[in-house]
Amino acid sequence: MATATDTSISSARLIDPQALMTIRSLELRARAVVEGFWSGMHRSPYHGFSVEFTEYRQYTSGDDPRFLDWRVFARSDRYFIKKYEDETNLRVHVLADQSRSMDYGSRDYTKAQYAATLAATLAYFLYLQGDAVGLLTFDEQVRDFLPARHRAGHLRHLMLALERPAAGKGTDLTAPLERITSLIRKRGMVVLISDFLAPLDRLERNLIALTASGHELTVFQVLDPAELTLGIEQAALFEDVESARTLYVDPAQARTGYVKKFEAHCEALRASCRKLGASFHSLRTDQALELALFEFLQARMRRGRQVRRAQGGGLA
Repeated sequence: MATATDTSISSARLIDPQALMTIRSLELRARAVVEGFWSGMHRSPYHGFSVEFTEYRQYTSGDDPRFLDWRVFARSDRYFIKKYEDETNLRVHVLADQSRSMDYGSRDYTKAQYAATLAATLAYFLYLQGDAVGLLTFDEQVRDFLPARHRAGHLRHLMLALERPAAGKGTDLTAPLERITSLIRKRGMVVLISDFLAPLDRLERNLIALTASGHELTVFQVLDPAELTLGIEQAALFEDVESARTLYVDPAQARTGYVKKFEAHCEALRASCRKLGASFHSLRTDQALELALFEFLQARMRRGRQVRRAQGGGLA
């Protein structure tokens, strides 16, 4: 089995997001990232990492002894059984923010386009592994919902939903989280992609409800490089894309206070994820998406090792 310590990715093979976004088809973009990712891995667990972590579980009273794996018993002196296929396949729902704040971009593409490509990449990657993938898009309300499936044509429907441009005005993180919590009956993974430029006071409560239902949570915060440092040079009038208010901003005077508040906001989000045991990743839109995929895979590997330790150690 591959572990996080014996996998690495070559930076020489990473695709520049600027070049990636010139590909008009979202599905082709996702395919380019995934293929580039695999070619950059020195050792690839391409057979499917979800099965790697959950292929076995310890025998409990009532299990059919016909499914005991005696080779594992010979190595570990513990009883394990093979899981059924329905138990090993991962169910993932990707929640993608399509609010107006995501329509900002200081480069030739927006945060929304970058986030949609990230969502498509994760969906394409998981689909290749045989996992079921679903999608929920949102702004101030839920837009599209596709339940997690792994069947012909489903991935195409998912890509079409992600290709719709950001059209909402506000960002409401409560509505999509409440909706997904009520819709998902079986435990799985929820991947939440947003800039999170919205009040966080209700977010943690909704995330608690999600994790309390047994779902594994992965959070990607997508930000434009200019947002991190207020990267504008001249004083000017700016329109808030969500409230439509016009603001006069002098970056020389505002930058210090802005950066301090922005960093505090991001740290509060990171702290909430840490508190809940959620996997948190912060991405700039100028970062290669192969790195996001690599971090996602590493987090899954760490999670798998934690689960095995909790169950009484590895199989070796």
